[in-house]
Amino acid sequence: MNTLRIGVVLALLGLCVAGFSTPLQTEELDRTTTKYVRFKVDDRVAYGIVEGEHVREIAGDLFRHWEKTGTMHQLSKITILVPTTPTKVIALALNYRSHLGEQVAPKAPQAFFKTPSSLQRHKGTIQLPTENVHYEGELVLVIGKRAKDVDEADALNYVLGVTCGNDVSARDWQADDIQWWRAKGSDTFGPCGPFIVSGLDYDNLNLELRVNGEPRQKTNTNLLIHSTAKIVSFLSKHITLEPGDLIFTGTPGKTQPLHPGDVVEVEIEGVGVLKNNVVSKNG
Repeated sequence: MNTLRIGVVLALLGLCVAGFSTPLQTEELDRTTTKYVRFKVDDRVAYGIVEGEHVREIAGDLFRHWEKTGTMHQLSKITILVPTTPTKVIALALNYRSHLGEQVAPKAPQAFFKTPSSLQRHKGTIQLPTENVHYEGELVLVIGKRAKDVDEADALNYVLGVTCGNDVSARDWQADDIQWWRAKGSDTFGPCGPFIVSGLDYDNLNLELRVNGEPRQKTNTNLLIHSTAKIVSFLSKHITLEPGDLIFTGTPGKTQPLHPGDVVEVEIEGVGVLKNNVVSKNG
């Protein structure tokens, strides 16, 4: 009888442990990683937190003070927008050794500007205004609070999270123009999204770009020449970074032209898949 009672008690304890283990693991995950989305529903723009196949709307300012609400939306029924409305979009050149060719690795991050009007949402179209337009899959940093003269050791505290990006580039204009204003900054040349994810190890994420399902670029962000913290710190010593600003961190390997009818995807581990159709600007 005593043996039977002990067995029953142990079984009940096992059920209790099993019953509480999953919620505890989920709670720990929620404390360390959060997936934000900027979206449109019923002609209204809002931010929310992705919870499985649903989005929980938040009230307040994502970059200051906000709180969860009880308003839920199906992820499949909202229009996902560009993750932020930045004051500026900065991008890095030559930040993977696999992209350098015969060039020497730069001692400091080499930055240039993309225009905010170049940004394109997830599932929006990339328009080709000329023939030799290439894809460039990249990790994009999303600044979370004003950063000026920040130390490298503290730099990631100014980053809200990361998203996927495609630094679309017109190579003929890039070679012929004095500045890259249209080669990198033309309309639709900066797709990014679909989500902002915080709490990941930004310097150790797998990245892959696919065209029509075929892998074209594949790397890990641990191969960045200049780390994400160094990028933020360096830029902040020259330019004040504002909440919502976006930093494209560079592209790996070789790139090739896009063509009308292509579907290009950028996938980053833990973030999601940015997907865009390619069309001719002239129809």
